[in-house]
Amino acid sequence: MTALVRLRPVTPARRPGRIAILGAPNSGKTTLFNALTGHRAKAGNYPGVTVDRREGDLQRRFGADDVRLIDLPGVYSLQPQSEDETVAVRVLEGGFGEPAPDGVVVVVDATTIERGLPLLAEAAGLGLPVCVALTMIDELKARHGQIDPQELQQELGVPVVGVVGNRGLGIDDLGALVSAPWDWAPSSSLLRGVEARTPEDRFAWAHSVLGACRRQVPEPNRWTRHLDRFLLHPVIGSAVFLTFVAFFFQGIFTWATPAMDFLSGLMDGLADQALATLPDTAVTRLMADGVIRGVGAVIVFLPQIVLLFTVILFLEACGYMARAAFVVDRVMGWVGLEGRCFIALLSSYACAVPGIMATRTIPSPRDRLTTILVAPFATCSARLPVYLLLIAAFIPADPVLGPFTWQGLTLMGLYFLGTGAALLSAAVFKRGLLRGASLPFYLELPPYRLPRPGDIALGVWDRAKLFLRRAGTIILAVSVVLWFLLNLPRRPADPELSVAENQRLVLEGSYAASAGRLLEPVFAPMDFDWRINVGLVASQAAREVMVATLAQIYAQEGQDEEGLGVLLSGSGEDGSAPLLSRASALALLVYFAFAMQCMSTLAVIRRETGGWRWPVFTFAYMNGLAWLSAWLTFILASAAGA
Repeated sequence: MTALVRLRPVTPARRPGRIAILGAPNSGKTTLFNALTGHRAKAGNYPGVTVDRREGDLQRRFGADDVRLIDLPGVYSLQPQSEDETVAVRVLEGGFGEPAPDGVVVVVDATTIERGLPLLAEAAGLGLPVCVALTMIDELKARHGQIDPQELQQELGVPVVGVVGNRGLGIDDLGALVSAPWDWAPSSSLLRGVEARTPEDRFAWAHSVLGACRRQVPEPNRWTRHLDRFLLHPVIGSAVFLTFVAFFFQGIFTWATPAMDFLSGLMDGLADQALATLPDTAVTRLMADGVIRGVGAVIVFLPQIVLLFTVILFLEACGYMARAAFVVDRVMGWVGLEGRCFIALLSSYACAVPGIMATRTIPSPRDRLTTILVAPFATCSARLPVYLLLIAAFIPADPVLGPFTWQGLTLMGLYFLGTGAALLSAAVFKRGLLRGASLPFYLELPPYRLPRPGDIALGVWDRAKLFLRRAGTIILAVSVVLWFLLNLPRRPADPELSVAENQRLVLEGSYAASAGRLLEPVFAPMDFDWRINVGLVASQAAREVMVATLAQIYAQEGQDEEGLGVLLSGSGEDGSAPLLSRASALALLVYFAFAMQCMSTLAVIRRETGGWRWPVFTFAYMNGLAWLSAWLTFILASAAGA
């Protein structure tokens, strides 16, 4: 029986170089990886594919300073169906021009151990030294289950360590074990599992091992069973979801307002201080009006971004998001997709780039391509600053029903508008251009768990850093270029005019104004003037640039003493004319809901599809739909007296 496996020898004379961490989704694999590496991971991609790779060095406190850990994609089996699973197998077999790992830590959830042991047998069948990290030990005991790691180790013949990753229990033992994979040779008992060629045989072997270990099966999670009775109900579950979403979007306007007001005052104060204390030069005006006001107009929305990701990460960590996939699977089936596509679309509400990358777990190539083409419709965080600005300026804050106001319901409606566009587009593609049957949908429902605040905070911090990095790179660069376009060509100042009037003349004759006027025939049906057109062009780099552009234009016109929303709607005390009518503002909201305005998204579509055909198609059909929908919105809103 042992002839079936050829173990790659690892001797104490050769320090381990690379250890792979393998496990099913929701098994605690990434939590262990973070604990062993101290959250110091290096992200990248595997050569020739687009699957993320995460590697990190084992912390030196475990007694080794040259061990590299590889966090493999979560898999249920080494019989690959998706790109993620294919990559995991290739890494274990020594693909991508790199040697095979020196050992594999197989992460097994103690509450579902019978589903984890077959994966252990498959890993050992590759001829790699293996050990077992038995996670969720605390949850197993809480549900009156039992498994003795020492008995399991004796039966398997490989090291077994019980750990509770989020509390650090057993991490030191596992870290020391990872430093010495030469002790991980499988016994004849484990090799019987390796010999089992079919999934049924491997599961039968797993049950025989557990029987020999006198394992006590955990009781069903009472809270999970009771909550699922309501949250998975097709009617009640949908109603709960919609009610929660309504409260959430209303909260975006109320809970984050104090922090927004503070940041807005801070940015305005910094710009005014720069103009007041520094010499009156072009560099000073560039720094104050171009950099501080331009980038600051976007940073002001950081509190809403933090709130958005806090809620999303909390729902993911507590186990609700997987349930949401099942609730909407019926709708997804109507458009020709399945629940895994919903997970990718859900990720796109944070940012379309990771959402599109999440399609790698979709086995069907047609379903994957369809999801890639419609994912940009999801209302990403980059749209949020534009939505909040226009809604606050043009939609009244009057209450509609209890705590809900027109502003909160409008924001929720825009999110549903993007979702509806994605689903309808997917239905069209699946019934025509990408016709084909979907594969069956399966997804393990994790038990409900109370998330650790530290994990949520770390995830929110990562997303906030990404938002600030965009503000400090793309938005900063566009703001600086835009400042020059708004200030060139220079014209001699007229001494008989005020400074503000001279600035306005320069702005009216600038390169940016000329470019905006060239586009007026395109957007005249929605009554957009050249200022809005300049913002639409600039926002092709990133949607948030629209807010920075308008802030710069008003600063150049000397009207930055009032809020940007007040200036847009003409509701200030000076009685100035509004830049937009309410009908035009509604048309602009709809345009942003549908338009493709993100170079990063187009780049990742090209990378995922392997060419420019689909990015060009996505840009054309989304912007065409955006223009048509905005025009219809303007016509209907004008007819209604908006």
